[in-house]
Amino acid sequence: MNHDISIAQAAKIRPIGEIGEILGIPKDDLELYGKFKAKIPLSFIDEERIKHAKLVLVTAITPTPAGEGKTTTSIGLAQALNVIGKKATVVLREPSLGPVFGIKGGAAGGGYSQVIPMEDINLHFTGDISAVEKAHNLLAALIDNNIQLKTGNLGIDPRSIAWKRAMDMNERSLRDIVIGLGGTSEGVPRQSGFNITAASEVMALLCVAKDMNDLKRRLGNIFVGYTYADKPVFARDLKAQGAMAVLLREAIKPNLVQTLEGTPAIIHGGPFANIAQGTNTIIATKMGLSLSDIVITEAGFASELGAEKFFDIKMQFGNLNTNAVVIVATIRALKYHGGAKLTGIQNEDLSALEKGFENLDKHIENMQLFGFNPIVAVNKFDSDTRSEINLLIDHCCIKGVKVALNNSWAEGGNGAVDLAKMVIEAINDKSNRFKPIYELSWPFEKKIETICKLMYGAGNVEYAPKAKLQLERINQLALGDLAVCIAKTQKSLSDDPAKKGRPEGFTVKIREVELSSGAGFIVPIAGTIMRMPGLPSVPSAENIDIDSEGRITGLF
Repeated sequence: MNHDISIAQAAKIRPIGEIGEILGIPKDDLELYGKFKAKIPLSFIDEERIKHAKLVLVTAITPTPAGEGKTTTSIGLAQALNVIGKKATVVLREPSLGPVFGIKGGAAGGGYSQVIPMEDINLHFTGDISAVEKAHNLLAALIDNNIQLKTGNLGIDPRSIAWKRAMDMNERSLRDIVIGLGGTSEGVPRQSGFNITAASEVMALLCVAKDMNDLKRRLGNIFVGYTYADKPVFARDLKAQGAMAVLLREAIKPNLVQTLEGTPAIIHGGPFANIAQGTNTIIATKMGLSLSDIVITEAGFASELGAEKFFDIKMQFGNLNTNAVVIVATIRALKYHGGAKLTGIQNEDLSALEKGFENLDKHIENMQLFGFNPIVAVNKFDSDTRSEINLLIDHCCIKGVKVALNNSWAEGGNGAVDLAKMVIEAINDKSNRFKPIYELSWPFEKKIETICKLMYGAGNVEYAPKAKLQLERINQLALGDLAVCIAKTQKSLSDDPAKKGRPEGFTVKIREVELSSGAGFIVPIAGTIMRMPGLPSVPSAENIDIDSEGRITGLF
């Protein structure tokens, strides 16, 4: 069996100018990053064309640690739509080096449904995430420099500073640190820490910004902390937004690459759905809708995380319309949620599979709450038996939900043709009509409770004293109608990673609440989730290498 990287390296890759021409972009208008990558100028966004294009969201059931192939399915579906004569583009997030060197590996798809050049996309790409990191840390440096000033400082209380630093790597030892040690010339000692760059508010606001002016406005609105006089301080008070925007001048432009079959792929923005909003940029999605008839996009992790944030944040902020929803399910994950051990999910187990259907059913219900009749895409693995496949198909039929086998990992676009045809039917189904599950004008507690009860199945929400105080302080700032972006484990519908299947009636525990005023939402942090992940006991980095000719191995 060929590994993903071997398949990608063997592929015939077309010059990126040819991919641009498929979308109607003249070669001279692309901003090239070598032969196979390019930036698309924002001038190609066409609001009129957007109104007539169709948007399809790909989400998933609660995954196993390795993920269930949501990106692979998205790519395969876009390829399949082109196979049946449609003009489709896939729009995805940029991979973070954290998962690449951690446990999940890369985020460029897999098998014969990949975006290429796979190595470049997974490793630095066009430098967008690095630019986000630098802009984030510039603000951190300006904050500490202002505190150090004897004259001309804003009087920022170091104990109130909410802004940490950022790094695109899993590094648990940097979650909580002390900075400014070494004497009076080395800064003011205070507690700080790092978040992974995917969880940076700069990443979040880049993903919701409309253009450069909106980006600068949002950067200026970043909340920093309070003065000793209890006055709120924002990035604009430090005159930081201009320089931060300069660092993001190229990062704001979407990136154009291709799939193995030459289908256009736009990749831009990289937040995680468990600790951030988990969707690509509004700019990239609008670019895809401006240049093609159908856009396939994905939202991170499962429906209660990425899809909820896609609908309640991205769609409302971007004034977008979604036409169809696909839920990716795997037989192995369903068995896992039905009680099978992770080490044994490759073995036939009809009993565990049937018990695991309750997890799938909850994700179906979640999408129905937003006004969609989803399609279940069964991402096929070699270990799936015919009896297991038939049992899953029968269950979906009983539930009245359309289901298609997806074999795009092994067959590329041809392996997802049935799914593509169902998606076309769903696009034309006028009963699919989006409705948010909360109004932005509602109080924070009501919005949080609505998400927890409707999406997760919780019975109650409990706030730690720190979280209560933080919500009170945020309310006092009177920042307008902010959305809610809950940080929660991706391993369970609940906030407890040990609860598999479909837990019900549990209490979601909110331990603290962060303000992302530039992005336009608050981040309630539930359970034990960390916004700076750690590496696993055997990191993927241990298997990655490069030879004397520059050929990379071990990347997947």
